[in-house]
Amino acid sequence: MKRYKRAALMLCSSSQLALTAVAQEASPGVRLDAVTITGTRQAYQGDFNRLETPQTEQSIDAETLRASGAVDLTRALDLSASVARQNNFGGLWNAFALRGFVGDENLPSNYLVNGFNAGRGFGGPRDLSGIESVDVLKGPRAAMFGRGEPGGTVNLVTKRPTFKTAGEFRVAAGSFDTYRTDADWTTPLSDAVAVRLIGFAEDARSFRDTVETRKYGMSPSLAWRISPQSRLIYELELSHQEIPFDRGVLAINGELGRLPRSRFLGEPGDGPLKADVQGHQLEFQHDFSKDWSALLGLTTRETSLEGFSTEAELATNRQKLLVDGRTLTRQRRFRDYDADYQVLRGEINGRFQLAGLQHRLIFGVDADRFENDQIFLRARAPALASNPTLAQQQAIDIFNPIYGSYPLPTPTPLTNRVETQKSVGVFVQDQINLSESLQLRLGARFEDYRQTLLNRANKQKSSQKETRTSPQIGVVLRATDALSLYATYGENFRPLSGADAQGNGFEPNQSTSIEAGAKFSLGGIDATVAVFHIKQKNILVAADASAATQLAIGKARSRGLEIDLQGEITKDLSLWASYAYVDAKTSNTFNDPNFGVAVPAGSRLLNVPKHTLSLQLVNSMAVAGRGLQLGGGLLHVGERSGEFTTNFKLPSYTVARAFAAYEVNRSMTLRLDVDNLFNETYYTNSFSALWVQPGSPRSARVSASFKF
Repeated sequence: MKRYKRAALMLCSSSQLALTAVAQEASPGVRLDAVTITGTRQAYQGDFNRLETPQTEQSIDAETLRASGAVDLTRALDLSASVARQNNFGGLWNAFALRGFVGDENLPSNYLVNGFNAGRGFGGPRDLSGIESVDVLKGPRAAMFGRGEPGGTVNLVTKRPTFKTAGEFRVAAGSFDTYRTDADWTTPLSDAVAVRLIGFAEDARSFRDTVETRKYGMSPSLAWRISPQSRLIYELELSHQEIPFDRGVLAINGELGRLPRSRFLGEPGDGPLKADVQGHQLEFQHDFSKDWSALLGLTTRETSLEGFSTEAELATNRQKLLVDGRTLTRQRRFRDYDADYQVLRGEINGRFQLAGLQHRLIFGVDADRFENDQIFLRARAPALASNPTLAQQQAIDIFNPIYGSYPLPTPTPLTNRVETQKSVGVFVQDQINLSESLQLRLGARFEDYRQTLLNRANKQKSSQKETRTSPQIGVVLRATDALSLYATYGENFRPLSGADAQGNGFEPNQSTSIEAGAKFSLGGIDATVAVFHIKQKNILVAADASAATQLAIGKARSRGLEIDLQGEITKDLSLWASYAYVDAKTSNTFNDPNFGVAVPAGSRLLNVPKHTLSLQLVNSMAVAGRGLQLGGGLLHVGERSGEFTTNFKLPSYTVARAFAAYEVNRSMTLRLDVDNLFNETYYTNSFSALWVQPGSPRSARVSASFKF
């Protein structure tokens, strides 16, 4: 609580400084003109157009998302070639690498919602029902957003109330008994207050045997236009998901495809894991003048994940499959995970003249608290040398699986701990117009971070604290009105969860990043070409071959090229294209943290392809006086390392999709989507040769939307 009070005091002080600056700009006795708010600013973003920003950014808007058929975050991120799918924890969370780097593999990948940290909890894969756009913000962002990944971050922008009544109801049915409904309605309650009500429900079987998911949620919001200068937004997030834990298929002697992609190797008797979310966001914006504004925000998000799973044993001395080639030894696990996240933030945005130069300033303070509470139980077979029974091994014949062959064992305690991370940060960014064509961006963030780890099993408690400064410098050259060149340098840090053998916290993960590129507009197409080089150190690795303890000594680097295009080729034909070449490798030799096996320097990072291409085309026309859209997309993902300690590889793949949408009348639209058009067999990610996620076969769905 003291840390939040300190942040609030600093915020008040910064507000007074900004008010003073505004007052100095206005003549004495002159009343500042009122500004009517037509929308809210995005936190940490400032007031910059695309050609003025010395970093690569992709904004996947609602129209592009709808054309892609994406209803969840994983599918949306397939549109960005810089994002690679990672081990998704049996389908229970979002996991991705940006420019080759992923965060803590034992937690979901972090993402932001309206600038707030929101992805680190256990609420299941993120649904897009209440999302207006998905922003892929590449490059180091720690100077503004705080600790994070060096490859960049993902920010979700929510749908907010408008002061015009509108609504849409959509129903869909598809392959594998998939049924979904979405509802979205917004209306003003008065001249000053508007609401928006959004909800969804989905019941879906799967191409995977016995696997069925159910989920539903709602995200109502309220906007209060307090005055022409002030606006308050409140948003609620509620969701519930039931998802069976599914580690996918496996490779036999390193060979994929010997099992059908539908083969489920868990136990249906475990039932689904249940994931719940309850979140609140409150954001206040005030415009002091046309040049100065303030943003204050508060969020709290509680998530939980609970349930049983049966999954392949990875230890070679316990895995019978490695002996007879058909009998899979499995573990049974129980997880009861809870996470609680609170964030308080405030910032001042403004522009002023100093020494004949224009400055655009962002200054702010934020504080957050993340509590990660984990109870983990496990039932595991003894080593093969002790000749365990098939029941002890929870064995299953991978070629002829019979579920429920043995009584499900009762797991025993393995982990019982709670970790609390707290931080307070102060950030500042100033972009200076050195001339009409040259701009300089200077930014820095000072962060005070503290971690406490309580092992409730043995009552051992450890703590650590760090203070870090994350700088950033960038330069933008406006060569023409349609072309800019830029370069930027930044540093990032990310705290590491857990403790070493002595109970001490780890040195934070640290990185440096250099990026250069060109942004231009050609006709109706906006394009960005960028090259980057990132170095990362203090990666968690095994301290010895037993992998019982860990050290933060691993190093890696990533470098590459990106090309992004989006816009209109003609009045009726729109294009989205994203290509990335990413060369991500280890820089030193270390022991893998999961298996304790030596990983040589120069090994490719897990699940990161060298080449990725995402393409989407949409053609709009009129048929019988009504609108018709025809479109399609293509995703190519190159070969990837499928297991960190061996030569096991996931093969490259190319999948295509197509859609057609026809406006029956002004209120009703019918749509057909076909995914994996040519029924390609492919694998999206893996953790080992025994945990491999297959992609879905060809599927279709029809939907009808009704606007009112």
